[in-house]
Amino acid sequence: MTATASAQTVIDDGARWRVLAGVCLGLVLSMTTWFSATAITPDLVRVFTLTPAAASWLTNMVQIGFVIGALASSVVSLPDLVPLRLLMGVAGVLAAAANLSLLWMSDIGTLLAARFITGVALAGIYPPALKLISTWFVHGRGLALGAVIAALTLGSAFPNLIRALIQNLVWQDVVIATSVATLIGASVLTMLSHEGPFPFSKAVFDPRQIGTVLRNRPLALANLGYFGHMWELYAMWGWFLAFTSAALPGLGLASTRDASLITFVVIASGVVGAVLGGFMADRIGRTATSAIMMVVSGLCALTIGFAFSGPLWLFMTVAIIWGISVIGDSAQFSAMATEVSDPRYVGTAIALQLGLGFALTIASIRLTPVIAVGIGWRWSFLLLVPGPAVGVAAMLMLRRHPDAVRIAHGRK
Repeated sequence: MTATASAQTVIDDGARWRVLAGVCLGLVLSMTTWFSATAITPDLVRVFTLTPAAASWLTNMVQIGFVIGALASSVVSLPDLVPLRLLMGVAGVLAAAANLSLLWMSDIGTLLAARFITGVALAGIYPPALKLISTWFVHGRGLALGAVIAALTLGSAFPNLIRALIQNLVWQDVVIATSVATLIGASVLTMLSHEGPFPFSKAVFDPRQIGTVLRNRPLALANLGYFGHMWELYAMWGWFLAFTSAALPGLGLASTRDASLITFVVIASGVVGAVLGGFMADRIGRTATSAIMMVVSGLCALTIGFAFSGPLWLFMTVAIIWGISVIGDSAQFSAMATEVSDPRYVGTAIALQLGLGFALTIASIRLTPVIAVGIGWRWSFLLLVPGPAVGVAAMLMLRRHPDAVRIAHGRK
């Protein structure tokens, strides 16, 4: 290699890490709106006189909006028509505006409409961020995408930290703080991110190819793993505050601020899991990493009820291990889908995986409080155990499939 080529490699390597850092910072700030209403659910239940069923839709409407936004974006090829950093910046401003509008909502209908628009806007941030970072990383992509997922995780946890740390907090403060953070995040994404030297060919969602995509067995197994992962992830994130609040007496705690701080620590611990999962995937393979993470997270969902009444150290140990493992495999499923799909149908494959996966979260988020009403919060997360169990089985079958050699340059 010539000195010039070596220098260019160094410059490019430095550039990609700077872009990754900028995108991650922008995501941490922008994703605070995803669970902003979830973090203040007790307050909104009181102000709007919400039933447990209605409260579950505070998170579910974001999920629905995200699904519709992601699919609509794919149908019109929006990420191919608009520069990714501009798309993320505009979407961030829309998310901030929709979130801030919660301050003026007067009934449950307008409240849920605002959460729906927030979800639509977030679909213009998260998927484009994954695509943008992939244009910078060919080797080491697992770790890079893991860092993006870590940023999403930390941003999702942040509203609980605000609620826990600010004295004399009212729910409006959380809304304002997360809206301002998202505006700053949109600015960061616009200014500090640009596409790299390894662009993707145009990949669009084509409904006519759904049948072809569904008949792809290795892709179906990758999707099945993703569906199991998603069944568990957002219900755990969405309801862990309520679970912890119910557990406070047995843990020797009483303050709702304690519940918010514990929830932040548990969800934010996923930063370690996302980076660790990316590191492992680049070394031992995607299917192996995903299976390991789902075995651990499934065991945590199965056993955390036994720690419900304390002691606190045991509860926190199980919860933090769960927080780490529940997100550790997330970045790998989309990567697998791009690797085992027919290149002509990658756009359809990714859109279908994303749409069905987030649609599935609507069911688990909705059912978890129903189970809690029936048997109590202590055992409510048993509902989530089948998700990772199915996901592990799918990963083991995919690992044995001949086409698995196409995953992660042979590190299946």
